[in-house]
Amino acid sequence: MTTRTLTCATTAALSRAVRALARDHALDPAVRARLVLSAAEAAGAALRAGRETGLTWAYDPEEGVLTVVLRMPPGGTGPMAGDLPLAADAVTEDEVVWRLPASAASSAAPVSPTSPASPASPGQAAPDGAGEGAPDDAALAAEELRAVVAAADALTAEHRRLNDELAETNSGVLALYVQLDERDEQLRTAHGQTLRELEDALRPPPIKADGLELAVHYEPAGTDAPTGGDLYDWFVLPDGTVHITIVDALGHGVTSTRSALNVTHAVRTLALEGHRLQSIVGRTDEILRPFDRSVMATVLLARIDPATGELWLANGSHPPALLLRRDGSARYLEARGRGIGFPLPGSETPLTERLAPGDLLVLYTDGLTESRRDPIEGEKRLIEAAHKHLQSPIEEVPGAIAEDMHTVILHPDDTLAMAVRVAGR
Repeated sequence: MTTRTLTCATTAALSRAVRALARDHALDPAVRARLVLSAAEAAGAALRAGRETGLTWAYDPEEGVLTVVLRMPPGGTGPMAGDLPLAADAVTEDEVVWRLPASAASSAAPVSPTSPASPASPGQAAPDGAGEGAPDDAALAAEELRAVVAAADALTAEHRRLNDELAETNSGVLALYVQLDERDEQLRTAHGQTLRELEDALRPPPIKADGLELAVHYEPAGTDAPTGGDLYDWFVLPDGTVHITIVDALGHGVTSTRSALNVTHAVRTLALEGHRLQSIVGRTDEILRPFDRSVMATVLLARIDPATGELWLANGSHPPALLLRRDGSARYLEARGRGIGFPLPGSETPLTERLAPGDLLVLYTDGLTESRRDPIEGEKRLIEAAHKHLQSPIEEVPGAIAEDMHTVILHPDDTLAMAVRVAGR
């Protein structure tokens, strides 16, 4: 491995020397251009200060590596080796080193310390960069420029190709998103239909009772469950009276629905067996306790005689029913009792009242009046909403009242509202 060294006093001389040795070792023109620019930038400050710069290069035929070393005399400013066009393999205070894959030096155009094209100044040697039959420095620079332009053109073409592929990919992704959105909409529609069918399956069938108008509205706390712990039941007893059960089981979602269903089924069984109204809440607790000790539910039971308008109410920790008279007077019907799963569950003596034609009875769960976390304020607004819809068709009343009550929801909860009105006779 032969090592050669030149001394350069100007940037032009250094560039010619680097270009010539790069050409002689068959470096790619684009790499050659980067090496020339890097050497000029690294030694620029020293050469402008009048300090000579040494250029040493050696080729290792076993590894096929050309080592180029740029040296500055000691005592001056070190090499400017920041972000060079061709990254250096090593940088010290006084030299920059590049190691490049290369070929053996061409014998047709060796780098010479004397050259008519690059005359040496007194006391210094300069490379010619243009041996006999070799291209001159301008030709090599032009070749490097063409290589750089070709590389830039290749990058531009590659960038254009990538943009086209990206546009095509984006178009495909957009089409996929549209398909997925359509599929999601289909799934949401099917899911909603299934939930509505499940909710309808939990509702008792409508009943007909001469002299009574009944309607109900239910709204779960969340859209991910068809129902929650708020359920109702209504049926006509053998003596012609109408029995109504309103249940609010602890919790939300389908899990609480199971508890509410157990309560409504037990109450229906006891009512059809002829148990007294005030004993049903306590007996329901006794029946369910061995099967599910976690059940906690408030219950409101109502019996109405359509023929006379007589009303009986039994309560188990449930919000009171609202009675709105046809003349506009209103009051809550407070019946005492404790709910299922509560300490000492059961109802006290039922509250009795007589409904007149045009009177409106509103039965509900706490989700209707406590959406703003203030049950007292909610009860006041419920009276106002009931007044507003007193003369509306009965099938519109529960939903309209719920809509008025839920203009602001700070505490979402399952909501059940039922309206009962004595028809005019």
